[in-house]
Amino acid sequence: MNLSDLKTNEEAVIVKVKGFGAFRKRIIEMGFVKGKKVKVVKNAPLKDPIEYEIMDYKVSLRRSEAKMIEVISKDEARNLAPAQFEGTITDEVLRNSAFKKRKTINVALVGNPNCGKTTMFNYLCGTQEHVGNYSGVTIDSKSGSFSRKGYKFNIVDLPGAYSLSAYSPEELYVRKHIMEESPDIVLNVIDSSNIERNLFLTTQLIDMDVRIVAALNMYDELQKKGDRFNHQNLGEMLGINFVPTVSSKKQGIGKLFDTIIDVYEDKQLNQRRVHINYGETLEKGISRLLPDIQQNQVFPKNISPRFFALKFLEKDKDCYNAYIDSAENPELKQKTEKAIRKIENELNDDTETLITDAKYGFIAGALRETYKESPRVSIRKSEILDTFLTHKLFGFPVFFFFMWLMFQSTFTLGQYPMNWIETGVEGLMNWLGNTMNDGPFKHLLIDGIISGMGGVVVFLPNILILFFFISFMEDTGYMARAAFIMDKLMHKMGLHGKSFIPLIMGFGCNVPAIMATRTIEDKNNRLITMLINPFMSCSARLPVYILIIGAVFPKHSGTILFGIYGLGILLAVIVAKIFRKVLFREKDIPFVMELPPYRMPTLNSTIRHMWNKGGQYLKKVGGIILIASIIIWFLQNFPKNNEISIKYDAQIEQLTSQLKNKSLQVEPGSNVERYNNKLHEQIKAIKSEKQAELQKESYIGHIGRFIEPVIKPLGFDWKMGISIVSGVAAKEIVVSTMAVIYHQESTSNDGKQGSLKDNIKNAVNEKGEPSFSPLVALSFLIFILIYFPCIGVIATISRESGSWKWAMFTILYTTSLAWILSFCVFQIGSLII
Repeated sequence: MNLSDLKTNEEAVIVKVKGFGAFRKRIIEMGFVKGKKVKVVKNAPLKDPIEYEIMDYKVSLRRSEAKMIEVISKDEARNLAPAQFEGTITDEVLRNSAFKKRKTINVALVGNPNCGKTTMFNYLCGTQEHVGNYSGVTIDSKSGSFSRKGYKFNIVDLPGAYSLSAYSPEELYVRKHIMEESPDIVLNVIDSSNIERNLFLTTQLIDMDVRIVAALNMYDELQKKGDRFNHQNLGEMLGINFVPTVSSKKQGIGKLFDTIIDVYEDKQLNQRRVHINYGETLEKGISRLLPDIQQNQVFPKNISPRFFALKFLEKDKDCYNAYIDSAENPELKQKTEKAIRKIENELNDDTETLITDAKYGFIAGALRETYKESPRVSIRKSEILDTFLTHKLFGFPVFFFFMWLMFQSTFTLGQYPMNWIETGVEGLMNWLGNTMNDGPFKHLLIDGIISGMGGVVVFLPNILILFFFISFMEDTGYMARAAFIMDKLMHKMGLHGKSFIPLIMGFGCNVPAIMATRTIEDKNNRLITMLINPFMSCSARLPVYILIIGAVFPKHSGTILFGIYGLGILLAVIVAKIFRKVLFREKDIPFVMELPPYRMPTLNSTIRHMWNKGGQYLKKVGGIILIASIIIWFLQNFPKNNEISIKYDAQIEQLTSQLKNKSLQVEPGSNVERYNNKLHEQIKAIKSEKQAELQKESYIGHIGRFIEPVIKPLGFDWKMGISIVSGVAAKEIVVSTMAVIYHQESTSNDGKQGSLKDNIKNAVNEKGEPSFSPLVALSFLIFILIYFPCIGVIATISRESGSWKWAMFTILYTTSLAWILSFCVFQIGSLII
C-alpha cells in the first residue's frame, strides 16, 4: 500500500520511495527512508495535505507526494507472516516484513524496436513471446517475474519505441507506463550495432530523471566489426551504468541484474543526475517554464519538471492536452507560446527540430570521446544480401518465389503427417464403432466429437509448416525487406510499405495482425489496413482450403492454394484503392521504416514460435470446436423421426433378407454374384436416402432450407450453407461442421469409416450430381476467403479503431462482396462450362 492510504493514527514502516530524481532526493532528506516507522497525525480539513510523524518530528506531505511512498502496515505484515504466527506485530516484525517486501524490484524493459528486448524477456521469465526481426512485434506490454539473489524482479516488456514523443501509440504507451506505474528501474535495452540512434531514447529517459540501467545488447556484433567502445566512460558522462549483453546467447544477463540490484540499493557511485545542455537559447526557454511546472500540483511528482518543459517546447500534443490546454494553466500556456516564438525567431528553426538536433549533438559529442569505429572497411552481409533480395529486377521474383514455396510446402510436405493423423482418426472411429454398444452416446462420440475434432486436427501439420515459414521470414529480417520492395505497390493502393507487415502477419492470424497496425502512424492508413486485413487468409481458413482443394483439385493443389492467397492480396489492393478514394481522401505520409540487419534465427526460437501457434490451434480444437461439434451433431440428429426410419428400415431389411438367401455358395462371376452386388448398391442407396431425409427433417435441415434461397445462386446446397454460418465463430468450425454433416455418407460396404476428403469428393446433391463440382468448389473457396471474418477479428477491429461502426462496416462489406464474387464465378462459369 501507499502512504496516502493510511488513516489517521495508523502506523506503517516505509518500504521504498517510488519517485525519481529531485523529488526522491528531497523526500529521503526529510527522513522518509526505508525501514523507518511513520504515523499519520491528521488530515487537513480538505483532506490534503496530510501531517505525518517520523523520526520524532512532524512533517506534512501532499497526498500526491505521499502516494509515491510505499509502506507496509501491521495488517499487511500479519498477512505476510507465517501461518503459525500468532504473536503481536511489533516494530521489529513490521521492519522485517518491510525488508522482505522491499526486495521486490519492478523493472520496465524500454528500447527501440528490434533491439532484443523480448528475447531478453523470454529468457528471464521463461515465456514464449514471439521475437521478430522488425518493429511492432510487441504490441501490448507483457509481464513476468523471476528471482535472483533473494530479490524478486517483476519485469514488464513494453512496446518498442524510438522516442517518448506522442508520435505513435507505442511511444505514448511507454511514456504513460513510466509516468503512471513508476517502475523502480528502467532497463534501457540498446542495440550495440546502432548505438547513436538508440541513445536518442536514452537522452529522453535522462530528461525524465528516472533510474536507468542500460543493456548494450547484441554486443558481439559490435566486437565482430572491430569497433572499440569505452562504455564505462560513457556511463560516467551520462550517469548511467552500461552492461554489455548478448541476450540470444544468454551472456551478460547475470551481471546486468546484479547492477540493477546495486542501483536499486543506491550502491552504484556513477549513478547520478545529469542534465543535457540544449544550448543557451533553449535553456533560457526551459528555465522560464520550470517555476510554473514545479509549483503546479497537476504535474506528476515522480517525473522531472524539465521533461515537461521540453515536451511543451516540442509542442507535444498529448502533454498540451493533459497539462496546458485547460483553464487551470492559462499563464503557463502563454509563457510556453511566448518561449516557442522567441526560440524559433532567434534560431530560425522549429523548436522540435532544434531539441532533436541538440540531443544528437550531445550524443555525437559523448560518442566521439568513447566510441571508435574499426578502420578496416568491411561489407556487411546485410548489404550483400540486399543487393539481390531488394534489387529492382530480382526483388519481386524472389519474394513471389518465397510465397509460392511457402504455400506449396504447406500442402505437399504437410500431406504425409496429415495422412498419418487421418489414418489414426479413422482407425479410432472404426475401433470404437466395433467395440461400443449402440446408443446415443456412441453416435455422439464417433459421429459428433471425434468426427468433428478429428476433421480439424488432421490439418495441424499444415498449420505448423505455414507458421514455420512466416516465423523464419520475420526472424531473419526478410519481412522488413518485403515491406520495402512492396512500398511502391502499397503506395498505389493509397498506403505505404509499413502496412505490408500487418497484412503478411494476417496469413498467420488476423487478430494480432490488426493489432500490429498500431505501428502505422497515420490514422487513415491504419484504418484502411485494418479493414482490408481480413482478405489475408489466416491459418484458420487453411484447413478449409486444403480440404476442398485436396478433394476436388488434387493434381494442382499447390497452385490453387497459391492462387487463393493471391486473390486475397489482389482484392486487398483493389478495396484499399477504393477506400482511399471514397472514404479516406487525406494525403499519404512519407514511408519511414527501419531495415534491420539480417540475423540467422535460432532453431529453438523459430520452432518455439511455430509450436506455440500450433498449441493455440489445438486449444481451439479442445474448446470452441468441441462445443461446436456437439451442437452440430445435436441439431443434425434431433428431433427423431421414427416414421422415416421405419419406412426405410423395412426396405433395407427386405433387401438384406434377399441378400442372405442368395449369398450361399456364390461362384465368382456368376449371375448370383452380380445380383448380390446390385442388392448391396440398392441397400447403400436406400441408407443414403434415409440419412438425407432424416437430415432434412432435423433442426439443422430446417435452418439449412431457410438460408438455401440466399446461397443457391452461388451453387451451394443447405449443407454448405450450414458450414458457412458455423464459420462465423471461427473458420476451423467450417471443417468440423462438414465432418459431422458429411460423416454419415462415409459408411462403406464393410462398415469402415472413410476420410472427410473422400466424403466431400463423393457427396451428391438431391439430383444425384456431385455437390462439389470444380465450379462449385471454386465458388465456395472464394466465399470462405472473403466473407465475415471471425468474431475475434470483428472485436479487435472495434477495439483498435475505437468504434463499433468500422466493425459493423467490415461485416457488411466483406459478406456482400463474398456473395457478389461467388455469384459471378458460379453463374458465369455455368454459362461457359
